[in-house]
Amino acid sequence: MIQEIKIKNFLSFKDEVTFSFEASNDKFAEDCQVIQINENTRLLRYAILYGYNASGKTNLLSVFSFLSQFWSYKPEDLDEGTGVIPFKLDQVSNTNLSCFDIIFYVGNVKYLYQLKLDSQSVHFEKLSYYKSIQPIMLFERIIKDGQSIVHFNSTHKDADVVSNAARDEINVKCLKNLSFFVARNQVNVSLPLIDAAKDWLRNNIMQTITPSTGLTNYAQRKISTDSNLVGHILTFLKEADFNVTNISTDIVDKHISDDTIKVLLEDDDIPKEEKERIKKEKTLKQLRTLFQHTVKNENGEEIYSFLGKDESRGTMRIFGLEAALFSVLKINGILPIDEIETSLHPKLLEKVLYEYLKTPIRSQIIIATHDDGLLDLTDDLIRKDSIWFTEKQENGITDIYKLTDFRGVNRLSSIREAYRNKRFGATMK
Repeated sequence: MIQEIKIKNFLSFKDEVTFSFEASNDKFAEDCQVIQINENTRLLRYAILYGYNASGKTNLLSVFSFLSQFWSYKPEDLDEGTGVIPFKLDQVSNTNLSCFDIIFYVGNVKYLYQLKLDSQSVHFEKLSYYKSIQPIMLFERIIKDGQSIVHFNSTHKDADVVSNAARDEINVKCLKNLSFFVARNQVNVSLPLIDAAKDWLRNNIMQTITPSTGLTNYAQRKISTDSNLVGHILTFLKEADFNVTNISTDIVDKHISDDTIKVLLEDDDIPKEEKERIKKEKTLKQLRTLFQHTVKNENGEEIYSFLGKDESRGTMRIFGLEAALFSVLKINGILPIDEIETSLHPKLLEKVLYEYLKTPIRSQIIIATHDDGLLDLTDDLIRKDSIWFTEKQENGITDIYKLTDFRGVNRLSSIREAYRNKRFGATMK
């Protein structure tokens, strides 16, 4: 689980900001919405971002997308950039380093990951873990004379043991424009503490869902291999008053043109056996999902089946969104969702959140929304300490702050009305 993340000089975040999942002492819904990691650490399972258009909500979610890609991507050559985008609305930030600090837990082990980079090179990368108040370095990577140099902890008895040969090989693989984690994955060596953190960061931070994300194909792939997911989605759709009574997915052959075949044969990610089949059969195997509807009319009970393209946007949004939420629960990961209310009725959105939050498990979601109706559910479904705001200043810099930073919040009769009346900022001027 993520405890906090610090961001500096990335997109609209010029100055350092801190976003945190730490829970307050508020007792509301703590049995399912708060995870007690240890005696001193209580983490929230969700956070909600409010702010007007272009205030920085999406930019905050983009932090997770950037880091997730950076930790896994291997550039083709040294001239390819790191992909980081600094603040660009002044004369100096474009030449300064972008910085990220993340405190997170894998099981009950607390880690600190730090990264400083520009558009061409990683200047500093470090992973530490905690056995007491002070962090213990596991690896530290710096840049010297244009080359990356990785140091491992050879003094602490609990740190990973790295041979000179493995260290040298990692240093050779650790090009200046990629993450240490990418280089480490190319070397056959056992690094249990480092790998536990690496695997969680790379595998448990899911890709951000946006209003334009193609969730249908994702959901189809998931339900084709997980019968429990089918039951989960069906139960949700029925309880949400849809008349969908069954979902089935099969594989169909779609005939493709010679031009499409040529493109597919040049794709290195397609196995050789599949390429041979494509050349021979001139078809592409695709998943097809049928939604069974049961209706009652003058003829009694009748059943009809439709392809996803014939379903409503709301049905397909729920189909994909619930598949993603089911996955984040399953892997104890974190899922960013931008404009979660897209194509959803407000009551259905409430149900989506309720169904997610009622399961006390170590998963987290961070959602951006314009649906201020959720603020009316404060202390009913939503905790006060889970609500955050983004506000962009006249100089283009985004600031983030939380509802509980304001005094007198507990005395307000309506959080929603206070927000609409500009009590917390983060609204149109």
